Amino acid sequence: MTQKELKRAEEELRKSGPVPRHIAIIMDGNGRWAKKRGLPRVAGHRAGIKAVREVVKGCGALGVEYLTLYTFSTENWSRPKTEVAALMRFLRSTLRKEREELDRNNVRLGTIGRIRDLPAAVRDELSASIEYLSENTGLNLILALSYSGRTEILDAIRSIVREVQAGGDSSSRITESLLRSHLYRGDVPDPDLLMRTSGELRVSNFLLWQIAYSELYITDVLWPDFRRRHLYDAVREYQKRERRFGKISPATVKGAR
Repeated sequence: MTQKELKRAEEELRKSGPVPRHIAIIMDGNGRWAKKRGLPRVAGHRAGIKAVREVVKGCGALGVEYLTLYTFSTENWSRPKTEVAALMRFLRSTLRKEREELDRNNVRLGTIGRIRDLPAAVRDELSASIEYLSENTGLNLILALSYSGRTEILDAIRSIVREVQAGGDSSSRITESLLRSHLYRGDVPDPDLLMRTSGELRVSNFLLWQIAYSELYITDVLWPDFRRRHLYDAVREYQKRERRFGKISPATVKGAR
């Protein structure tokens, strides 16, 4: 799409219906993209950076408030050590290179996951980038790093148990809102739209608590090939859906009278 076409699409989407406040993406297909081209897997991750730039710009243009990207899962630590080391080096260098571009786009950076498990050099680069972008007021970009949905819930429960035991409180004080407040980012609204690239039909241990009522959108496009037009296709589909959160549609109730 040309810039003029993108601008037109953005204007139409902002007018045609609600834009997701929070979009979460499982960025899948980097390895397959590289394999199809006879390249090492890390080449797919490098190619995926362009897709990240496109999605960040697209979300900013539409007025999306939060974008959470499944960047590195706890399960990914079990991959070959050489691949993990290459991914960590790539993550560190990418944070350094993209910092100014994110700043120009008024993006604020955050993370979820067991960040303490990352190499010290990566943690330092993350901290520097978060601080560098902390005054921005636009899109909140959240990187899920060393992340697992089950681990997040487990960490929240452990934190609550310590808090309850220390205060001598009853377990009846443990509520849904209390658990939410102990998640990695309890202040962030649940994703309105969960997207997955590469056509796989699973959520892969991502934001298990938060996606209870998220709208799902699956595309066969591999992540390195994903562009702003694909994002806009997903938002367009989202706008066609009726979100009932377990309730009956108002139209159904009216028709039953």
